[in-house]
Amino acid sequence: MKKTLLPQRFSVAPMLDWTDKHCRYFHRLMTKHSVLYTEMVTTGAIIHGKGDYLAFNMEEHPLVLQLGGSNPAELAQCAKLAEQRGYDAININVGCPSDRVQNGMFGACLMANPVLVGDCVKAMQDAVAIPISVKTRIGIDESDEYQFLQDFVEIVSAAGCEQFVVHARKAWLKGLSPKENREIPPLNYSRVQQLKQDFPMLDISINGGIKTLQQAAEQLTVLDGVMMGREAYTNPFILSQVDAQLYGAAESTLSEHDVVRLMLPYIEQQMQQGARFWHIVRHMLGLFQGRPGARLWRRLLSEQGHHADATPALLVQALGLVPESFNEHG
Repeated sequence: MKKTLLPQRFSVAPMLDWTDKHCRYFHRLMTKHSVLYTEMVTTGAIIHGKGDYLAFNMEEHPLVLQLGGSNPAELAQCAKLAEQRGYDAININVGCPSDRVQNGMFGACLMANPVLVGDCVKAMQDAVAIPISVKTRIGIDESDEYQFLQDFVEIVSAAGCEQFVVHARKAWLKGLSPKENREIPPLNYSRVQQLKQDFPMLDISINGGIKTLQQAAEQLTVLDGVMMGREAYTNPFILSQVDAQLYGAAESTLSEHDVVRLMLPYIEQQMQQGARFWHIVRHMLGLFQGRPGARLWRRLLSEQGHHADATPALLVQALGLVPESFNEHG
């Protein structure tokens, strides 16, 4: 059965230790149309772990689960569980370069084994009705010529994958940390655009170094989607402009202060269920970036928010340090 792809004109990247359910709830308050991703979750954690690694808030849709793994049967098993829980789509990680990930035989090292990636995609597609996509790099180590990427996409798409998210940097599997792998290998947007030209029938999104919605709009003239990572996290209020600028929706009337007030009932509810204040609020530190009072807001929350007795009252106190109205141009 042909699966309907989840359109991903704009998405927020899966970021380990960052895009948890609290972060995603916060992001969703500012954008209704963006596609949100979980952090990468390994098949081992889902199958053998003690915690609930598939938990999310219903408000987060449209939501993609990113899986890390390389065993087709285990990926299929996890895909079934994700479908039962109500995820909109699943993405397999073929881009993360960390040693921890390589030791588990998944992430970017899988680019060297496109047949296996194809087998993984097919196993998942046979198991579920929701769409499966692949997130990859443009190359690994010395295998960074266009032909390597082209062959990878050709083999994986032949196995049934119609949607790719391509981080426009290669990954060095040895010698660079994950952070360095996000910054040192040069960006090569034209290579991703070439891929779309050569595979016009595939849905291809670009990731890596996108900092403004103007940049995103330029990429969307030739590609199907744009994925924004760190900028969406460190400057989250940029998400409040996505629906109007990239989806043609009405301009948002939400202010940063409105977003904080909307978060308060969520924080209270989550804390009643055992969540710690800091685990939620840490995602909100960049909300007032560029605004008067932003530094005071960050400092108060950073210094006191991680205390075990911190409550939403601290958030209200921090909010009082940021002027409600200011002239952006003055």
